[in-house]
Amino acid sequence: MASVLEAKNLDKYFHKPVEFHVLKEINLTINPGEFVSIIGPSGSGKSTLLYALSSLDREYEGQVLLNGVELKTLTNHDLAHLRNKSIGFIFQFHYLLADFTALDNVMLPGLKLSELPHEELEEKAIKKLDLLGIADQAHKRINRLSGGQQQRVSVARALINEPRIIFCDEPTGNLDSKNATVVFDMLKNLTREFDQTILMVTHDDSFSSKTDRQIQLLDGKIVDRE
Repeated sequence: MASVLEAKNLDKYFHKPVEFHVLKEINLTINPGEFVSIIGPSGSGKSTLLYALSSLDREYEGQVLLNGVELKTLTNHDLAHLRNKSIGFIFQFHYLLADFTALDNVMLPGLKLSELPHEELEEKAIKKLDLLGIADQAHKRINRLSGGQQQRVSVARALINEPRIIFCDEPTGNLDSKNATVVFDMLKNLTREFDQTILMVTHDDSFSSKTDRQIQLLDGKIVDRE
């Protein structure tokens, strides 16, 4: 089985205010359809690792390969295309456009990719919202939706281009317990029903324990792979 994502001898340094070795000899493989969580105490390097693996940060030593392609070999243009087509992002804060409707927000990555006619893309976006149980909110502006609904819109947005992998940085961290459980269960269902690959940073043990595999970081090193 070909891996979706692979890191080889990944090291990352911060240089200001003083040099700090934040990621140390990271080697990992994420396979298709896996739901993997990255766990560890605050300051262990979880989000830094996620940013490097997801192409948001390319200032590191070593290799990161997505679908067998080494990210640092790509031009900025090719990287932007790969990121839009093959990667979905879900963050703790949804980063949706408040004056746009839920439907408009979901469609944005698809409009940027420009592979589907507008009508077909709109139909696809409605289906993603329906999958997440909020198709009835499609034409409401984001600022009229609840926090839980907004995060579900961000999940739909991450799915619109059928990405190979979705990276999640504390996706439930800004939600109350009820909505956090709803969003987590939706993410888990995506792996079970649609074979979606997900890599999630979380501090919540009750959620990480329900993922397929946990990668534990401590002081920038992987210390456990359950």
